[in-house]
Amino acid sequence: MSGLKEQLLKAGLISEQQLKRAQREQRKNNRQQGPQGRASEDAQRRQQALAEKAERDRQLNRQRQEEAQRKALAAQVRQLIETHRQGQGDGDTPFHFVDGKTVKRLYLSPPVREQVVRGQLAIVKLDQRYELVPAAIADKLRQRDPTCIVLQNPPTPPESTPEADDPYAAYRVPDDLVW
Repeated sequence: MSGLKEQLLKAGLISEQQLKRAQREQRKNNRQQGPQGRASEDAQRRQQALAEKAERDRQLNRQRQEEAQRKALAAQVRQLIETHRQGQGDGDTPFHFVDGKTVKRLYLSPPVREQVVRGQLAIVKLDQRYELVPAAIADKLRQRDPTCIVLQNPPTPPESTPEADDPYAAYRVPDDLVW
């Protein structure tokens, strides 16, 4: 830049006084803008860092709340199953059902098996074991965690009367088929 100043002086476009006055004004402007400009940039950075921190805190708080909600629902499911589970009876007849892609079996007594078939009892999974709960409790569990219900048959009336024009009325399907 000194090269440009010298060239302007030699060409006679500016005088020494004008050059000194311009340099003084430039230094004055730099002093005024320098600390304030840096201070305003620092303030902006601080504000931006505070805003980012507040956003991170909100996200962490939201994640904590969601985790607490999941834990509360899991505790409710566990409590419902443990307080309302039914005995499987002293049965030696296997009852087969599908859990995911595998076929599982529970040994049930004939009356308990009949209740499961009719939809009065549902099979639910708690940890790695299977429990029997009443259908009303299974409906409550479905609202909280539908994945814990393994089998719930639709409720059926004890005995249904066949229609008058049913051609297969004489051929009753037995409920005690075991596969």
